[in-house]
Amino acid sequence: MSEQRRITSEDLALFAMQLLSKEETAEVAAYVAQSADARRELAEIQGDLAIYAHSVDLHTPPAQARERLMKQVAREKKAIPIDREAAQETSAGRSGSTFADAVERANSTAKDNAANESPQNGRSLGSDTYLTEDDQPKRGAGKILPWIGWAIAAGLAVATGDLYHERESLRDAMTTQASQIDQLKTDAAAKVADAAAGAADAAKARKVLDTLTDSSAMRITLSTYKASTAPLGRVTYVAGKGALIFTVSNLGSLQPTKTYELWLLPSAEGQKPIPAGTFLPDGHGNASVIMPPLPAGVEAKGFGVTIEDEGGSTTPTMPIVLVGE
Repeated sequence: MSEQRRITSEDLALFAMQLLSKEETAEVAAYVAQSADARRELAEIQGDLAIYAHSVDLHTPPAQARERLMKQVAREKKAIPIDREAAQETSAGRSGSTFADAVERANSTAKDNAANESPQNGRSLGSDTYLTEDDQPKRGAGKILPWIGWAIAAGLAVATGDLYHERESLRDAMTTQASQIDQLKTDAAAKVADAAAGAADAAKARKVLDTLTDSSAMRITLSTYKASTAPLGRVTYVAGKGALIFTVSNLGSLQPTKTYELWLLPSAEGQKPIPAGTFLPDGHGNASVIMPPLPAGVEAKGFGVTIEDEGGSTTPTMPIVLVGE
């Protein structure tokens, strides 16, 4: 006689999920009927399975697996009455306890335990009870457990994907907002610069107009010593404001390293000529010097133009090509 196999917690869990063979089911049922500890553990496992079944979100399995399952159900699912006599014949040689008796005792024990703890979750088996093939132990039914992990993983993947898309959307919105802010700053700076330039231009234009219309302005015409018809320059100068406007025409072109320079000749004895700005004529020989930086209050006896090195000089270089007093 072979030694009876030891029933473990794993066997009880598989028994509760109806994943054992008929022989194994009968063996575990007989053990449960004999052991009060086994009955308590089985009741706990059944309760945990009921709670777990209500707590796990359902996820749609792959279409191929669903199609195979539906074909199997359509082909095999049918009501099968429990044949107690056949069950007795099948398990007659097992320790003097039949399969039907073991199942009945196990179900009766589960019924009593469930009635004490949660009546709405209990199940009863009577003489007219039918078991479908879904209730019978299935070989290979252990494949159900991986589906639970797959469902949980799928849920986590969906949640992670939603978080990722939400983060990317927020990042895009922040990037767009930062670009808009930078553009607003650039536009504001450009407007401020334009306004400042416009104000400076307006102030300079007002100063030019005041100089040209000032009744105290000195107006001098500059020409060559030989009274030629060309070139010819004109100066409008207000000594009290240090404001000067100079225009010239018919000037000849210079070498690339040379430039013309205008000089203010002070009327005070011993005062040196004051540089009043450099200039180059255009293609028609015309040029001008408008509002150069001059000290206010310097009286002038005349103005002169010399040819200097590029960049100008602090003292005039002879000869003077234009002079006016």
